[in-house]
Amino acid sequence: MKHPSQFKNEKIIVLGLARSGVSVAKLFHQLGAIVTVNDRKSREQSPEAAELEALGINVICGYHPEDLVQADTALLVKNPGIPYHAAPIVRAQQLGTEVVTEVEIAYWLSKAPIIGITGSNGKTTTTTLIGELLTAAGLNPVVGGNIGLPLCEIALEVTEQDWIVAELSSFQLKGTIAFAPQIALILNLAETHLDYHGDMQDYIGSKAKILENQSEGDVAILNWDDPVTRAFINDCKGISFPFSIYDTLEQGVYIDPPFAPIVEGEPLPNAAEEAAVRSIVYRKSQNEPAQTLMPLQRLGIPGRHNAANAIAAIAACLMAGAKPEALVAPLEQFRGVEHRLEYVGEHRGITFYNDSKATNSIATMMTIRSLSAPIVLVAGGLDRGSNYMELLPIFRDRVKGLVAIGETRFKLEQVAKAAGLERIEIVEPKASAEQTLDAAVKLADQLAEAGDIVLLSPACASWDMFSSYEQRGSMFKQSVHTL
Repeated sequence: MKHPSQFKNEKIIVLGLARSGVSVAKLFHQLGAIVTVNDRKSREQSPEAAELEALGINVICGYHPEDLVQADTALLVKNPGIPYHAAPIVRAQQLGTEVVTEVEIAYWLSKAPIIGITGSNGKTTTTTLIGELLTAAGLNPVVGGNIGLPLCEIALEVTEQDWIVAELSSFQLKGTIAFAPQIALILNLAETHLDYHGDMQDYIGSKAKILENQSEGDVAILNWDDPVTRAFINDCKGISFPFSIYDTLEQGVYIDPPFAPIVEGEPLPNAAEEAAVRSIVYRKSQNEPAQTLMPLQRLGIPGRHNAANAIAAIAACLMAGAKPEALVAPLEQFRGVEHRLEYVGEHRGITFYNDSKATNSIATMMTIRSLSAPIVLVAGGLDRGSNYMELLPIFRDRVKGLVAIGETRFKLEQVAKAAGLERIEIVEPKASAEQTLDAAVKLADQLAEAGDIVLLSPACASWDMFSSYEQRGSMFKQSVHTL
C-alpha cells in the first residue's frame, strides 16, 4: 500500500462515521486526498457529518450508493465492525481496490514504536495496565485503538520517544496489510465473534495478523498456556517472550510455583489462598537466572485470569526497556478497569460487582473463579447461537442464583436448571433497557443475602438491548446505587 502522504488528489472512501471514521477522514483531507464518507445511518443519527462537511468533506448518509466505489477509487477505509459482505466492500474487492482499517493508516504515519495487544479476553485490562506501568517507568505511553483515542489521532501526535499502546480487535486486524508492531501480544483465543468471521479459522487468522509482518528485532509475547497461541511461537520471526501461569519457562514471565489446572467436578481453589504462596518471576533469556519481581498476593487485581493479564503486561514492559523495580508499585496499586470486575458498592451486606465487559462465557467463568463468596449472577444478552452449556460446571459449583436477561435468558435458564439451581428469575423485556436492568438488579438483591455477591457478568454481547457493554455497565451501577 502507498504511504498515506502519497494519496494527495486521489479518491478515498471512508465507510462508517463513528470516531475512528471521522479521524481518518480528517487525516486524508489534511493530506490533500479527495474524501467521501458514507454511513448507512440516517443524517439524524450522524451528528459527526456536519463537522466533516464544514471542512469540505463529502458525506453521504442513509444508504450505500451503488456508484460509491469506482474504478478510480484509490483506497477504502472501513469501520472495523462493518462486515465484508457490505456492498461497497464487495465492489472495492471486485475492482482490486485495497480495503483497510484505520490501524493500517496509523501504522504508516506513526513515528513511535507500537505495542499491539489482542486476544479474546483481557485486552482492555492488559492494555490499560501496560499504560500504567510504562508511565511509572518513564517510557511515555499513549493508549488508544479499541479503547481511548483512535489510532489515527494518536499517530500524528507521538514522537520517537513515545510508545503507542494499542488494544486491537480481530475486526481491526483483519483489515491490515503491512501493520507490524514492535511488540505484539496475543493473550488468548476463544470461540467468539463467529457471527462476523464465519468460522474459527478466519477469527484466528485475523488475530495472527498482528505477528505476520514482524521482523527479526520485533517481539512476540504469547500465552504459553493457550495451545493455539503457543503454536504461533514456532512461526515467530523475531524474539519470542511468552508468559504462563501453569508452567515454569526458560524465558519469559511466569508464576512460581505454577497454578495447578482446574479439574471439573473438584472444588474451586480459594483465590486469596492461591496467591499467598506464589510469586511473579521473570527470566529475560535462557542464559540468565530467574528473578522474582513480587509476591503474587500483592497484585492489585485478584484471580488467575488477572495474574495472566498482569504477567503479559510485565513481559511487554520489560521488552520495551522498563526497569523491573519500577513496575512493582503500579502493579500493587492497579485496581482494574471500568466494567471489568468493578466494585460498585454494598447494600444490606451484599457486595455488587459490574463485569459488563464479560461478553463471552470464558470471561464470565474466569471472573466467577476469582471470587470466593456465594454469587447471584445477572447474565444474558445478544444471542449468537451458543447453548451456554459450557457454563454448567461453574453454575453448579459457584453460582447461588441466576437472574437472566436479554435474548439468551431462556438458554441460561436451562443451564441453571441443569446445574440444579433453585433460585432462578427471568426478566421479561420492559419498556426500556434501563427498566429491564433495574428490574434485574432488584430481583438479584432479593435473591442474595448478607455476605453474598451480586455479579453482572453477562457472558453475552450487549447489542440486543444496549448500545455497548459500557452503557449496560453504567445502567447496572445506577440501578445498584438507587436500591
